[in-house]
Amino acid sequence: VQCMQIILVSFGFSYGPIDAEYVVDLRFLQNPYWEPALRPFPGTDARIAEYVLGNEQTQQFLALYKPLLTFLCETWQKKGRDELKLALGCTGGRHRSVAVTEYLTKWLSEKGYSCHCVHRDIEAGQ
Repeated sequence: VQCMQIILVSFGFSYGPIDAEYVVDLRFLQNPYWEPALRPFPGTDARIAEYVLGNEQTQQFLALYKPLLTFLCETWQKKGRDELKLALGCTGGRHRSVAVTEYLTKWLSEKGYSCHCVHRDIEAGQ
């Protein structure tokens, strides 16, 4: 069985478009940027991950998105694709998109997929 590589990329819409099979806009999620105590930390920090992932709206989104993502990954793999690129964006690409991309990378890896995580804009605007 061929092992498809899944590349998950967080990015900021403020820094231009991105090429991917699927792009998800996470700007609807509560933004830690507006919390002064959280603003300096990236989405890889546990405080940001807890803020973003612990939010009820994020949990609702993930409950809806994970079955779709499972379907898409299975379908692309059955088609014989060797790579699938998923891009998740927020305004600056530092908080929400990073936290969700980290979460989904871990989740897909636990499902047996070969995943690679990239944070395109995590240092932009610093």
